Amino acid sequence: MMNLRWLGFERRVAMRFLREGRMQTLLIIVGVAAGVAVIAYISALINGLQASTLTKTLGAQGHITVRSLDDVVLPAALPQAGSSNFTETQPRAQRLRSVVNWQTLVPVLEAMPSIADVSPMVSGAGLALRGEATQSIALLGVELDRYDRIVGLRNKVVSGVASLAPGEAIVGKELASDLGVRVGDRFTVQTGTVTDSVRVSALVDLGVRDLNRRTVIVPLRAAQSLLGLPGGATNLDIKVHDVWKAQALAEDLRRQYAYKVESWQENNAQLVSALNAQSVSTSIIRGVVLVVVVLGIASVLVVSVVQKQREIGILRAMGTTRGQILRVFLLQGAVLGAAGSAMGLVLAVAMIWLFTSFVRGSDGLPLFVITLPLATGVQVAAIATVCGVLAAIAPARRAAAMDPAQAIRI
Repeated sequence: MMNLRWLGFERRVAMRFLREGRMQTLLIIVGVAAGVAVIAYISALINGLQASTLTKTLGAQGHITVRSLDDVVLPAALPQAGSSNFTETQPRAQRLRSVVNWQTLVPVLEAMPSIADVSPMVSGAGLALRGEATQSIALLGVELDRYDRIVGLRNKVVSGVASLAPGEAIVGKELASDLGVRVGDRFTVQTGTVTDSVRVSALVDLGVRDLNRRTVIVPLRAAQSLLGLPGGATNLDIKVHDVWKAQALAEDLRRQYAYKVESWQENNAQLVSALNAQSVSTSIIRGVVLVVVVLGIASVLVVSVVQKQREIGILRAMGTTRGQILRVFLLQGAVLGAAGSAMGLVLAVAMIWLFTSFVRGSDGLPLFVITLPLATGVQVAAIATVCGVLAAIAPARRAAAMDPAQAIRI
């Protein structure tokens, strides 16, 4: 009987088998590397695309919005049993309404652990006038510091300095072009019978052309005066720590308070569906590639078992146990998976570098940021290595079940 250290013998035999079949070993390692690279690159690409899409979508809105309930018209009388009422109730035209007790509600919301920031806002429609130019606008009245923490407004400034002193306004860059104004110029804001002259303190790019063409941001008090809502706030914008938990939090707030509470998922249902479809497609691609990797490793090891029957028979005749033979082939699967994973991650990093270096937008900048987080790389490599071991189970059991006498005679 041979005095063998645990796994030392199995490791030496496994590596010898792999070296003897160099071409097969190299081809399967390259195949595993290609599969791992595809999985890692696709994962990084989809994550970067989704992060960029969410950043642009949520860059000009809160994760959750709290508003007053809509005005409704109640019927004059409830219908009586057995009678018919020939009446028609028309929906009521909605008017600007303030969130009831919003000053008290803000600190309550800010104290919730899942909420990062809360910003009161007064929003309504109006007109921007300058000379012969007239443009319809969406007028937003905010407290600049609070609103900046919600949407990062100061990071979107393309000209001037974000400031909302009395009489100042921050304007979308497309609207500024339509009005023919620059930083420091003045124009008139009209809402109904109220008009006011404001000076442009900064131009911003909100990431969406339609928003840039109609957005005018003024101090909260100025919007309250222009829209006839003194001391009011038409909505509260909420930023949460985890954007994907916004829907659950919105449902909780609806149960607790008599307000109209909407999450960004409800306001962007089509976008959420598209993101979910992307995630499902990515999972399918990863699953298919892993199946190909498993089949590739399994096929190579099956061929190795056939080719090494005589050697396996000799080892069994010398006292090698079935368990040792089993571990020899399991180790081969692990080595193939690990080596292919390492090479695949290097290839994925190279592909990401090529994408960020050569794929550019119309402004000459990368379309979006794409990186391969360490956790994702480790996860992909671990899964590929485990798949290598799983692929080796069937060939290993076949090798361990061989009869030594018959194997030697072959």
